[in-house]
Amino acid sequence: MDSTESPDRDFIDKVRQEWTRSYPDVDSSPIEIMGRITRISSQALHQLDRSLDSSGVSRAEFEVLCALARCDRPLRASEVTAVTMVSSAATTKHADRLVKLGLVERKRFERDGRVVLLQVTDAGRALVDREFPGRVDRDRRLLEGLDAEEREVLARLLRRIARNSDDADRI
Repeated sequence: MDSTESPDRDFIDKVRQEWTRSYPDVDSSPIEIMGRITRISSQALHQLDRSLDSSGVSRAEFEVLCALARCDRPLRASEVTAVTMVSSAATTKHADRLVKLGLVERKRFERDGRVVLLQVTDAGRALVDREFPGRVDRDRRLLEGLDAEEREVLARLLRRIARNSDDADRI
């Protein structure tokens, strides 16, 4: 077995090797990390999409429900947009559908009737209660083989990369 077929190698190793061959003057080492982050994220989101098929909501709608379910108060649409990282138009579209499904309700803000708040309904909370533990369990399975210390180190390193990404968005 040659070094390209080592059992420790993965899809990203193959991709990086191809880029190195095609662009030998470009340091493609960031692919080692960013390529894996992207691939893992894509696969995890695909698994979530499949698991939500029977619930009748999309992943984006589920993210809106989760944002509302984990908060101890109703949220403005702009607050939901901020935590779900989708456009305000998409938040409105998702909220409209969730309201029609009876999973979210709109309420008027007591101090300013022009402000509309979104709140998860009992049916919406039941859906989150049913689906969220499975999501966490799938994530846990992705981390199998890492001990608590390795998970802590990985979380700390990824937090630094996430901050770099957040900072890049502000520039």
